[in-house]
Amino acid sequence: MATRREFLKTMMMASAGMALTPGQVFAAQPSGKQKPKGEKVKIAYVGIGNRGRQIIEAFDKTGMVEVVALCDVDMGAKHTQKVISMYPKAKQFRDFRQMFDKAGNEFDAVAIATPDHSHFPISMLALASGKHVYVEKPLARTFYEAELLMEAARKRPSLATQVGNQGHSEANYFQFKAWMDAGIIKDVTAVTAHMNNARRWHKWDANIHRFPTGQQLPPDMDWDTWLCAAEHHDYHQDYHLGQWRCWYDFGMGALGDWGAHLLDTVHEFLELGLPYEISMLYANGHNDYFYPYSSTILFRFPQRKGMPPVDVTWYDGLDNLPPLPEGYGASVGADDVPTTNQGNTASKKLQPGKIIYTKDLIFKGGSHGSTLSIIPEERAREMADQLPEVPKSPSNHFENFLLACQGREKTRSPFEINGVLSQVFSLGVIAQRLNTQLFFDPRTKQFTNNAFANALLAGTPPRKGWDEFYKL
Repeated sequence: MATRREFLKTMMMASAGMALTPGQVFAAQPSGKQKPKGEKVKIAYVGIGNRGRQIIEAFDKTGMVEVVALCDVDMGAKHTQKVISMYPKAKQFRDFRQMFDKAGNEFDAVAIATPDHSHFPISMLALASGKHVYVEKPLARTFYEAELLMEAARKRPSLATQVGNQGHSEANYFQFKAWMDAGIIKDVTAVTAHMNNARRWHKWDANIHRFPTGQQLPPDMDWDTWLCAAEHHDYHQDYHLGQWRCWYDFGMGALGDWGAHLLDTVHEFLELGLPYEISMLYANGHNDYFYPYSSTILFRFPQRKGMPPVDVTWYDGLDNLPPLPEGYGASVGADDVPTTNQGNTASKKLQPGKIIYTKDLIFKGGSHGSTLSIIPEERAREMADQLPEVPKSPSNHFENFLLACQGREKTRSPFEINGVLSQVFSLGVIAQRLNTQLFFDPRTKQFTNNAFANALLAGTPPRKGWDEFYKL
């Protein structure tokens, strides 16, 4: 593992280079062809096991896709076999680069459900190839990866992009907007977001001083492609099948996993943008390798367009429940949360959700598409006749993406909207990693009090052979 000084020197060079000429991310390329009404969207899937299988099944239910290609570094492993059996005629690949080279002229869109660290190169290649892109959240693992993808998408206005925070096409999205338009939600000053369920976490001791010793690679697995641009690690089972989420080198922890399901509407409709302060208030099990077992992070956002400053406080961990306001009532879970490969992980104490504080009212809500309610109940009853009618969603998140591919709708969570939220999470991850208070200038997109934190905006330099995705 590199020393902090060596890492800092390398990262400062990388981040400085990326910050110089963001407008040169893409040269002009032919854009993807739009489909006539009713014609199916030809699609390729990258990542077809576990969560990938779930989104593939969701796309299948729309009846709007023709599956051309399947790609997974573990192609043929137990967790990929169901999808393979669903589409026996689809071409199969282990390396997404080969898929684009050999079958790129046969599909119009790509859906990506791979570990966080691989979202960037796959999405960037898809956009460069003129493909519509659906990618699971978070959009990218680092601040500058999200910056580059947003720039790439802006260069391709005819291509539809969608990030997989599915609640952004459900009731929560339409209710929040309707209640803001009606003045029910206004003058928000603070938000609490909490995710206190068990997670797909390994059992490593936080006092470890090195990464796990490598293990025998499973047969037929393409580990080099799994790593993508990330620093080399020998294969270990605790990097794979969801447990990548808890390692700094591969995932974005509970914040990156759940933040987009809890803070998406707050961030978009309150136009929060980027914070000026990110502070670690609590960390249980802090170390240099994986995310804390529990953490509390404060994000401070400035005044915007006449709206007051907002403090957003994030709580995760089984032992780290947030304070609840008087009259909070029972915790209600969302009914559209996908299952995980670790079974029922719901907390018995508090379901994932948010509490929104305004100058006059308090709202509570769950995750994903769950709607808000006014608390306490007495206040909700008083305001019942003032609440506007909330329109129903014309399409779920998957239909919305496919309709956008056909030019019939606009995506609700495109890169240019979700990318900034992804950057907020990457700033939170840096605060987690350094376990400190950071001050950030949203205009220069640099920290003002910590050079090492600035180095982490870009992340580790890509491995040899993967730097082409990052060249400006």
